[in-house]
Amino acid sequence: MDDEYKDEIEGEDENTSFQDMEEDRGEMQVAMHLGGMYENWFLDYASYVILERAVPDVHDGLKPVHRRILHSMREMDDGRYNKVANIIGNTMKYHPHGDASIGDALVHIGQKDLLIDTQGNWGNILTGDRAAAPRYIEARLSKFALAVVFNPKTTIWKKSYDGRNREPLTLPVKFPLLLAQGVEGIAVGLASKILPHNFLELIDASIAVLRNKSFEIFPDFLTAGYIDVEKNNNGLRGGRLRVRAKIIQESPKLLKITEIPFSKNTTNLIESILSANEKGKIKIKKIDDNTAAEVEILLHLAPGVSPDQTIDALYAFTDCEISLSPNSCIIKNDKPLFLGVKEILQFSTEQTLRLLKLELQIQKAELLEQLHSLSLEKIFIEKRIYRDIEKCESFEEVIVAIDEGLKPYVKNFIREVTRDDIIRLTEIRIKRISKYNSFKADEQIKGLNEELEKVNFHLANLIDYAVDYFKDIKKRFGKGRGRKTEIRSFENINAATVAVANTRYYVNREDGFVGTTLKKDELVGQCSDIDDLIIFMADGTFMVSKVSQKTFVGKNIIHVEVFNKNDDRTTYNLIYRDGSRGNYYVKRFPVTSITRDRLYDLTKGTKASKVHYFSANPNGEAELLKIFLRPDPKLKKSSFEFDFKELSIKGRGAKGNIITKKTIKKIVVKESGVSTLGAIDIWYDETVRRLNTESRGKYLGAFKGEDKILTIMQSGDYQLYNFDIANHFDEHMLLIEKYDARKVLTAIYTESRSKMPYIKRFYVEESDKKQCFVGDEHGKLLDYSLDYLAQLKVDFKNTRERKNHSEIVDVDAFIGIKSFKAKGKRLTADKIKSLSWNEPKAYEYPPLKETEEEEIPSEIPMAEKKEEKLVLDETTLDLVKNTPKEEKPTRKKSAKRQIEASPKKEKAATVEFEIDMDDNHILIEKKKPKDSKSLTDSKKKDLKDDGQITLDFD
Repeated sequence: MDDEYKDEIEGEDENTSFQDMEEDRGEMQVAMHLGGMYENWFLDYASYVILERAVPDVHDGLKPVHRRILHSMREMDDGRYNKVANIIGNTMKYHPHGDASIGDALVHIGQKDLLIDTQGNWGNILTGDRAAAPRYIEARLSKFALAVVFNPKTTIWKKSYDGRNREPLTLPVKFPLLLAQGVEGIAVGLASKILPHNFLELIDASIAVLRNKSFEIFPDFLTAGYIDVEKNNNGLRGGRLRVRAKIIQESPKLLKITEIPFSKNTTNLIESILSANEKGKIKIKKIDDNTAAEVEILLHLAPGVSPDQTIDALYAFTDCEISLSPNSCIIKNDKPLFLGVKEILQFSTEQTLRLLKLELQIQKAELLEQLHSLSLEKIFIEKRIYRDIEKCESFEEVIVAIDEGLKPYVKNFIREVTRDDIIRLTEIRIKRISKYNSFKADEQIKGLNEELEKVNFHLANLIDYAVDYFKDIKKRFGKGRGRKTEIRSFENINAATVAVANTRYYVNREDGFVGTTLKKDELVGQCSDIDDLIIFMADGTFMVSKVSQKTFVGKNIIHVEVFNKNDDRTTYNLIYRDGSRGNYYVKRFPVTSITRDRLYDLTKGTKASKVHYFSANPNGEAELLKIFLRPDPKLKKSSFEFDFKELSIKGRGAKGNIITKKTIKKIVVKESGVSTLGAIDIWYDETVRRLNTESRGKYLGAFKGEDKILTIMQSGDYQLYNFDIANHFDEHMLLIEKYDARKVLTAIYTESRSKMPYIKRFYVEESDKKQCFVGDEHGKLLDYSLDYLAQLKVDFKNTRERKNHSEIVDVDAFIGIKSFKAKGKRLTADKIKSLSWNEPKAYEYPPLKETEEEEIPSEIPMAEKKEEKLVLDETTLDLVKNTPKEEKPTRKKSAKRQIEASPKKEKAATVEFEIDMDDNHILIEKKKPKDSKSLTDSKKKDLKDDGQITLDFD
């Protein structure tokens, strides 16, 4: 026990009683109010957590635990690996917390692959696997860390928490380390989340800061994937980044995930996919996780599932897309501060400049000191000043003698001669004096002067020196550190449109209920649990309601379907009577913007109004109706026809046109309609690689029916797509345009084995699959053209015989049009320097070759046009006439008969017709033959679509 402490105890009053001590303690407790405890202790704790644990310092971008780990590793560094357990133990003398926190922080730094060179099982950020125990793994500082993080000469030091050791206040980092690694921490009432950025882009941005140029930096992640930085907000609060996994369509039944979002791993990503699958949002048959060094998650789709819709659904309902909210908070001058990533980079660059200047100044001072020492030594030995000390009897006399001997040469010295300088001269050994080499000393002095000039030059041109420093860092350590996360603009995915229709919905028309639990009532269709339903009632009202188990919407329901608010092509055709005795009105209208669960009226609002005809047409179809009126002797005509295509489409609030003032008995659909809407204009947006109808990006054309989109890929493949805006396109696409079957594709490619250039021409054949046109073993596509009479310019490499040689190839004369599977013709045996396309010759597309159609025998009734007369043979007429009246078909029941035809030179084929009869006409509808194999290709083409014809007779 210390004597001072012992005296203090002995000095206490021996008569002090236990009761007095308790009274003193009570007075102390009374003085400390509860509010004061919270006020002081809580603030102390909050300040400690913010400054010493959770938030990084802007000077070096490190939290205290990370700084202490790196300092400890530098202290232990000898170029070899150290066990992580030893590093943790050595760090504990600087860090006042447990070994677990140090170990976790060390693994976290090591997994970022920048400051620490690791050995052993350090876990996997892709799969989420943890690192092995500290005693089994090893680490050492990376060459990058040794180059940019440490410099004892420029480090400011402080005492460790127990006062036994010295640790850096901040490390002299000459690199934007905070932005390169990123950081995340939660303190009391404060949080910090700075995302990692790309190594090379940070260097380029730092150089831009030094050059006073503008720059942009965006996050980049080791897990790669895609990122949308539209709402980045410079990394400050309020910003929002969207990150997606990379999903590739391997085949119509297989999707492959090759990159994952930041902060996710394959384990929790698969869990989110399974959860969405269980909820019915997507339909996945099986998942295989083959992830090792690279991510590979295989998603096997259920039969009949669209891969494009599934990709969108994965982004909408799983962790394949997540949102990140950065919050750039740092410590500067012992205070928390919110700085954007640009400001952090600028501060880091300016600090690097200051540190480089300080290092140069220190280097200059050291060079001057060395130069001064060499000059002193040279004069001391060459001028034999050491002889002046032979007669001296004391050390002080020696100092004075040397000082006097140096005075004549003071002008040759860089600074004044100090006592320490003279003492160093006295320590020179006789052996060194006797073997002193004056020439070598002059060379050393010359070398120091050259280095000094270099340092002075760098100080005079500090900006250029800093730029060269960053370029050197980029050259030495930038290999393999290119951007991994691709920057894209994401389209907004409507969850309702991509959700799998996994739920059946039912309707009780009479009682007015719709829902998913009315299984005893009428099944209408399938929907997802996030869909809306649109319901039309017989009184001319309608409403839109969310899918639920059971909802009352209104009695006498006439139509229910899934509602898409963005659908502007679905058109509803309606005939209603205004009141119980009013006129009949007809109208065509779409339904777009609505308020959910609000009742809308499609009539004029008169009481007792009633709908007499209703149809929903997904593509604006307009049918032909036959309207029968109630018998009346005054009527000249008891029926008339009405074609909806004669009526224009207006808003749902329009009252419509009067169709008749007489009472309608019944309405019959005489002929199904065709679309009255025009073709859809389609654009391709390169930024999101998606189709749209909002005039964004490249205009592809007006599409309708079976129109296709042609794409050509860098891999030498082409693929045809429909114009569904849900399509996903290859990221390595060279061309996208509307498919024109008349165009000829000319391709130049190198054959995979011989590496020789080949040329081929072919029509793009229609197929739903991706087709390779550069050989079975996938050669390399050099160039292509879709001009029919393309002119190819070939520039050859220089040889001894020929220089600057080029040729023009008329591809139409050089090679004919063949199949895309053909190998083509070798273009040249010489080495090609470059290829280009000259202006093509003027041309008109030749007509496409079509298979000649054989004459259709008269025994097979055909109906390609509505006006065409149908010629029936006696057998057919007998079949119609001899049908008993009670068996004659109505609209609700059709009688089917088979008519056998025997085409010339063909096996007999059976053609099926459906015959509908009413009072005034016969409707004969041709059906697709069951035995289509017996027909020729031309017959198959003729019988491909159902045709129908109407026979009017008296």
